[in-house]
Amino acid sequence: MKVVIGLGNPGVRYQFTRHNIGFMAVEYFANVLGIGFKSIKSYHSMIARGTFNHQKILIVQPQTYMNLSGKAVKKITSYYKIPHSDLLVVYDDLSLNLGQMRIRTKGSSGGHNGIESIIQYMGAEDIPRLRLGIGKIPVESGIEQSAYVLSRFKKDEREKLDKIVAFSSDAIKSILINGFDEAMREYNKKIECNSKS
Repeated sequence: MKVVIGLGNPGVRYQFTRHNIGFMAVEYFANVLGIGFKSIKSYHSMIARGTFNHQKILIVQPQTYMNLSGKAVKKITSYYKIPHSDLLVVYDDLSLNLGQMRIRTKGSSGGHNGIESIIQYMGAEDIPRLRLGIGKIPVESGIEQSAYVLSRFKKDEREKLDKIVAFSSDAIKSILINGFDEAMREYNKKIECNSKS
């Protein structure tokens, strides 16, 4: 079984904020597969169950709020005995330009509270992840990081967002079908919406 986890904060207040692009990405992927989410309180999550590439898949949106994402992930992985190699965590990264992504099989949290929580609960850094760029904080803005990640995308960014989320769904499919090495070669150098292709 493969488990794809999108990070974000639950509730309408946070629905279209930069911090929730992980939620958006996995929801789009679930829609592609034609499966819907159900609230599973014992897992502190919204979960969509289905099949992809001839194997069972769980698509997860933790409902613990970002800082406690690891609580939900640990609960699910412990129950289903999921090895770290069968996980994929999808989340926002403000060090990357909007439309850019990075696939990694391990690493530190990079200051992201959601992945930091997962690393702490899982007791390891070998957690495969797909980082989605949400745009760097404009230097002249003076905005705090916490306020920036909880802000909504600007109008011109929203016009690109559907395309970016679809692009991330393609990357998820590539990881699940072709493995991490091939997906990294294909997607880590691409920037959606910043090229003519």
